[in-house]
Amino acid sequence: MRSAAYVAAQRGLERASLDAVAEHAGFTKGAVYANFKSKEDLFLAMLDARFAERLEELDRILSSEEDPDVQARAAAAGVIAAIESEPEWQRLFFEFTVYAARNEGFRVELAARSRAMRERLAERLAARAARLGIEPVLPPEQVATMTFAMAHGVALERLLDPEAVPDGLLPEMMAVFFSGLRARAAAEPAPAPPEASR
Repeated sequence: MRSAAYVAAQRGLERASLDAVAEHAGFTKGAVYANFKSKEDLFLAMLDARFAERLEELDRILSSEEDPDVQARAAAAGVIAAIESEPEWQRLFFEFTVYAARNEGFRVELAARSRAMRERLAERLAARAARLGIEPVLPPEQVATMTFAMAHGVALERLLDPEAVPDGLLPEMMAVFFSGLRARAAAEPAPAPPEASR
């Protein structure tokens, strides 16, 4: 996996190959081909491992009893920490995205994994709202999509112009976003109680 990440980061997905990955990893070509039938399979396995780590962290943060603002900041700080600790992963994700735009089969697989991440986040958001007795002003699925869009956007800006995107920007953005959702929920009138049956 590490060798695949290195080769893809150095050559790009278009020019990366299983042969190059095998050579860098010190394995025979046969050993690599026995586990992955194509470079797309290998790269998707890399993403599966990475997404599993992120899901585990999200589950841990959103299942806590912390204030929602604290949870939002913690989740966003985790994203920034991951980018800082392994910056090549963020470059690889955008590399995957560009590759997916040209490869329909890979796009379908990548989209399915991204959708699974959003669905898991939406489930956690819905459960938290129910636990706090909050009526969501937007469907959790939409909130999850907005959250991912913000994280990807900040990551892209940080990749292009790191000095313009300080570490605290995404945590602050997430806190403002979720505070705004709560304020909007508080400002909207409560739904009328159902009429009593006659």
